Amino acid sequence: MEGSQDRLECPTASGHTAIKGAFVALLKTIADFIVVAVSMLLLTPIGIAMFILSVLGLKKPMSFTIYRIAQGWSKLLIMCTGCRLTVKGKENIPKKGGLCFVSNHRSIFDILLILALVGRPVGFIAKKELALIPFLNLWIFLLGGLFIDRKNIRKALKTINMGIRQIKLGDAMMIFPEGTRSKDRKLLPFRSGAFKLATQSGAPIVPIAITGSYEVFEQTYRVRAVPVSVTFAPPINTAELTPEERRKNLAGQVHGVIAEALEQNAENRQSSC
Repeated sequence: MEGSQDRLECPTASGHTAIKGAFVALLKTIADFIVVAVSMLLLTPIGIAMFILSVLGLKKPMSFTIYRIAQGWSKLLIMCTGCRLTVKGKENIPKKGGLCFVSNHRSIFDILLILALVGRPVGFIAKKELALIPFLNLWIFLLGGLFIDRKNIRKALKTINMGIRQIKLGDAMMIFPEGTRSKDRKLLPFRSGAFKLATQSGAPIVPIAITGSYEVFEQTYRVRAVPVSVTFAPPINTAELTPEERRKNLAGQVHGVIAEALEQNAENRQSSC
């Protein structure tokens, strides 16, 4: 019967645009992963050479050179993503002396942002499983990072004590007190034990608030040029706090500072869209 036959509809202009956008995003993701792979291959021999020198006792003199290499690599990868980066409060980062950075954590991209922006060598407290990943384990070690076994209290305390010693020697350490990556925008509760690095070393804490890093890749598994904001809040001097304030209030205080900065970042992001 006439008019009863189904008609094949042509794709609309918006459909063509969406397909083209998805294809471009896929090509960009592949290109970025090629950059990551090639750069890792080039940096691995350098890392191995520096590892050997570190074993021979030259790790401390090379710390700034190692950091500059990691910083340059991080800046390259951030540039490749095309993300629109907004940074506030870098003047709040002490250039010398023992220091503890504390940040929210939503993405592996957070590591690149911190390495690129803090401007001084910094070690990460990383879960022990990362010690099994080639290249990553090497550079975590070279940067002064430590691997922590959260399931073994004795080993975890030993790792924390090593971190405290490093901070007392003037190093900077980075911790993510949520204990895991937050996949939504909600800031998870902080584990109070994570603050022992700062309280037992008497080091100041610089809170960091990162917004938008999850959307760069992990939200869609396509690299996207999205707005990303990083805020460094003024340092909190733990040496001036009483033992009771450190035990009861410090985690909540830092949590509040980061939560407020995240809210401000989100508002600025919406107003710029």
